[in-house]
Amino acid sequence: MTRLSVVVPATDSPPTLAACLEALRSSISPPDEVIVVDTPPRLGPAGARNDGARRAEGDVLVFVDADVLVHADALARLRAWFDAEDPPDAVFGSYDDAPAGRGVVSSFRNLLHHHVHQEGAGVVASFWSGLGAMRKSRFEALGGFDEQRYPRSSVEDVELGVRLAAAGGRIVLDPAVLGTHLKEWTLAEMARTDLFRRGIPWVELMLRHRRLGGDLNLSWRNRASAVAVAGGVIAGVARRRRLALAAAGAFVALNARFYGTLRRKRGPGGAAAGVGLHALHHSLSLMAVPAGLALHLLRRAFRLD
Repeated sequence: MTRLSVVVPATDSPPTLAACLEALRSSISPPDEVIVVDTPPRLGPAGARNDGARRAEGDVLVFVDADVLVHADALARLRAWFDAEDPPDAVFGSYDDAPAGRGVVSSFRNLLHHHVHQEGAGVVASFWSGLGAMRKSRFEALGGFDEQRYPRSSVEDVELGVRLAAAGGRIVLDPAVLGTHLKEWTLAEMARTDLFRRGIPWVELMLRHRRLGGDLNLSWRNRASAVAVAGGVIAGVARRRRLALAAAGAFVALNARFYGTLRRKRGPGGAAAGVGLHALHHSLSLMAVPAGLALHLLRRAFRLD
């Protein structure tokens, strides 16, 4: 049976750590070991995960964020993947549709993540370290997370997945591997994350690896939604009311399934607020494109890659 080593980065003394560990202990198929990396504080999440991985003795590394409560069967499902006759190199899951945060922004943000991962199930060229597993041999061969490029929380997990896929590894997104997210989001934090922690680094990552694939946040639907937002903004500035309304209608139609989820979980008010927050999310992603391109060109000019 595959031995699972769970690595939990906790260098910022998260108040959710105790609940995270209790969920791991209560699993149907508990891990063979749990490694909590809580020192030194200078380590970012990428460095903390690498530190934990170096100490791990299992065959498979399971990365779980300290603000995630794994479902009782999550580890059993991961173990089953790696015990299979033709196991993948990595598997990751999704937040569930019952996040702890009840605020408008927290509900939107966590349910958006849930929706994207549920819709993107299957073989992908990405990775997620909130609740994701990778064969230790593959992880070591790739050199782990790039803690030099990503000293703070960013797209270090996506970048690792891109490298693994480029090396011929098989990565599976299993939507049945679930965890409850305990994070409370603010609007300012969401904006900073979308632009500086995710958007700009993600654009730079795609350009550096020359990969503009259609996984998860880069699906055709997300790209079309970004175009609709851009078209609506341009039409609004030009005072083309009908075009602006048409763009807004297209945006809502493209994301009707997600807004249906918001309505079921948070009511009509939550769904209406979600449309506006979703438009902001895509607007920030659009802003990240020129900034990410500039960062990429600067890195190449100064040979920082």
